[in-house]
Amino acid sequence: MAEKERGNAKALAGLVVSDKMDKTVVVLVERLVKHPVYKKYVRRRAKFMAHDETNDCRVGDTVLIRQSRPLSRHKRWRVSKVLERVA
Repeated sequence: MAEKERGNAKALAGLVVSDKMDKTVVVLVERLVKHPVYKKYVRRRAKFMAHDETNDCRVGDTVLIRQSRPLSRHKRWRVSKVLERVA
């Protein structure tokens, strides 16, 4: 993709959980956060809608998404590259 870099866009890696929409995928991002009282690591999950210009992402792929300007009501991320393809 020929994207121009503007500032410090956040980048996250996640798993594609839905590709049913046209040029849009839903990416599940997991992170570990230490609990403030119990000091145990807790898994936090968030879903992001990301723009997939070429429609080449499939469910199960691991992708890198980058923050961008608002593209629609829910889309604020773009798929920057596919890190791992599902077999």
